[in-house]
Amino acid sequence: MMAMSRQWGLVGIIAAGLGLGAWAMVKFKPETDQVVVGSKLPDFKVVDLASNDSVSLHDRYKGTVTLVNVWATWCVPCRLEMPSMQRAYARLKPRGFRIAAVSVDEGTPDDVRKFAREFGLTFDLMQDRSTLIQQKFQMTGVPESFLLDKNGMIMKREIGAREWDSPMNVALINRLLDDAGAPNPAPADTLGAAER
Repeated sequence: MMAMSRQWGLVGIIAAGLGLGAWAMVKFKPETDQVVVGSKLPDFKVVDLASNDSVSLHDRYKGTVTLVNVWATWCVPCRLEMPSMQRAYARLKPRGFRIAAVSVDEGTPDDVRKFAREFGLTFDLMQDRSTLIQQKFQMTGVPESFLLDKNGMIMKREIGAREWDSPMNVALINRLLDDAGAPNPAPADTLGAAER
C-alpha cells in the first residue's frame, strides 16, 4: 500500500512538472511576427541572378513600390502568372515600380535564367536555393506574392497566380506609386481572393 501511494505521489509530481513546463512554454514563447497585410515583410537575403551577389530584399527595394513574388520554374500557376507580371512591370517601371521574383528552385541559376529568357522577363530575378524564404515569409506554397509600399509594408498578399496587369491591380500599384510619404492607403486584404 505504501509503495502504491509513493507511485501516485511520483505521478502527481511528474504531472505537476509537465503542467508547469507547458505553462512556461506558452508564457515565455518567443513572439513571432505574423506576415500579414499591414505588417512589414521580413528581411531576407537572396542571390541576385544578374550579379550573382547575395542581396537583402529590404536594402535593394527600400523606398520603392515592389512586388515580391516567390515562385519556381516547375510550378504551373507560376508559369501562367509570369506574363501578366511582365506586362505590369513594363507598363509601370517608368513610374518606379519594381518586381523581385524569387525562385525557390534548388537547381542551378542557369535553369532560372533559361526560364526568364523563355518568357522574356526583364524584372529582377533572384534565387533562394535553400527554400528557407518560404518558412520566413510563412508561405503555404508557390506562387505567393507580397505587394509592398515604399515603406516595405505589405499592402496586398496573394496566394496563387494573379493577373498583375488587371485594372484593379494596376490601380492599386499606381495609388502606391503616387503616395509620396502621406499615410498609407488602406491595405487590400485579399489573401487568397479570386480574380486578378
